[in-house]
Order: sequence, then structure tokens, then C-alpha cells
Amino acid sequence: MQSLSAALEADMAKAASSPTRPRSRSSDRSAKDPVDAVTRAALIQNQGDRRDMLCSGLALAVKIGLISLGGVSLVRLSMAYQERLDRHGELAAVVDVETNKLLGLQQRFDRLFTLGGRDRLMDEQDQWIAPNRLRIIWR
Repeated sequence: MQSLSAALEADMAKAASSPTRPRSRSSDRSAKDPVDAVTRAALIQNQGDRRDMLCSGLALAVKIGLISLGGVSLVRLSMAYQERLDRHGELAAVVDVETNKLLGLQQRFDRLFTLGGRDRLMDEQDQWIAPNRLRIIWR
């Protein structure tokens, strides 16, 4: 019986010490749970940070693309504007030349209808074509 009572005492000691062990295990779990929660929170935070970085990178790429598109468009517009300015300069020069010719011809025409205009016309026409002759212009 003593062996039975010794076994019973050993079982009771185990039972008495058993609640301590689960408590230590539960305390280990409670210590692990905050670590696990902290780890999970850190992982979630890292995923959020990665997502934010990806979105920021995409937004930056879109902004760089739009800025480069605007820059290229601005360069092309400035080249087209410069070409139009060159054309305008050429046309303005031609218009000036033709305007000067027109003014000269208007003055010459006006001189024909002033006093002595007939004589001036005859002086300018130093070369008359005789009747029944054909005029040939060599260039």
C-alpha cells in the first residue's frame, strides 16, 4: 500500500505541478501571441509599404511620361513655330519686293497722264516695231 500511496502522491505532485506547466506554456503562448501579432503587424505594414512604393513608382513613371510627352510636344511646337516664322520672313520679303515694284509701276503710270506724259512715253519706247514685222525677244 505504501507503494500505492507513493504512486498516488507522485501523481498528485504531477497534477500539482501540471497546472504550473500549462501556465508556463500559456505564458509562453501569451508571450508568443504578442510577438506573432507584432510580427503579423510588421508583415502587414511591410506589405502596405511595398504597395505604397509600387503605387508611388507607377505614379512617378506616369508623371515622368507625361512630362516627357509635354517636353517633346513643346520642342515640336517650337520647331514648327520657327519654321512658320522663317516662311513668314520669306513671304514678307517677297511682298516687300512686289510692293516696291507696284509703287514704281504706279508712279510710271501716273507720269503718263501728267503734262508731257506722251513725250516721256515716246522717249521710253526707243525701239518701235515696224508694221508687218514680228518682234522676237531673246532671253
